[in-house]
Amino acid sequence: MATLKELVERSERIVFFGGAGVSTESGIPDFRSKDGLYNQKYSVPPETMLSDTYFYSHTEDFFRFYRDKMLPLDAQPNAAHKKLAEWEREGKLLAVVTQNIDGLHQKAGSHRVYELHGSIWRNHCLSCGKSYSAEYIKESKGVPRCTCGGIIKPDVVLYGEQLDEKTVTGAIRAIAQADLLIVAGTSLSVYPAASFLEYFEGEHLVLINRDATPLDGVAEICLHEKVGEVFSKL
Repeated sequence: MATLKELVERSERIVFFGGAGVSTESGIPDFRSKDGLYNQKYSVPPETMLSDTYFYSHTEDFFRFYRDKMLPLDAQPNAAHKKLAEWEREGKLLAVVTQNIDGLHQKAGSHRVYELHGSIWRNHCLSCGKSYSAEYIKESKGVPRCTCGGIIKPDVVLYGEQLDEKTVTGAIRAIAQADLLIVAGTSLSVYPAASFLEYFEGEHLVLINRDATPLDGVAEICLHEKVGEVFSKL
């Protein structure tokens, strides 16, 4: 922790790359841990229900699962989200790159956030493009419909869909410019997002994750702890 504090104090271009483990202390379950969403028992695997093919072929079933498991609208930022927003205000943090769709970084006050997998807070009609709130999706019944009659789709990247090109470009550019890259709360098993770390050319790589990852051996600092607990000590 002492070394990490020193690195943070010296660094001027910090980039934070985070996954589901960043939000677990805000009450949002992760996906791949033993208690995660993907290890819960459903008649259809969650990975299938969160795919583009399932969305279009079983739309009502998709939204039943989505409302139940993917819309934690009352969740609040934890120590990690808040500290990152503080670093941005101080001019130390270049950007947050996140695999999460919960919007907690913005809720904490961060502005330069690259949401690789989209956001539950943005939704649009597939027919006319009209925007709708997450609350509208949460409170609707069956398949949410636009005033024009079209189906409303969350702006989240489902399995089988491509990442947004502009978001990817911004995230890679930020990672390439970082002098300190903090990777936290991710198993580094989701591609192509995990491959973005290959663009890091800086000197200091820090890894914070409860479980082991493929990059444990190359990180300058590796902490197998909860992300929020580490940031609360910073």
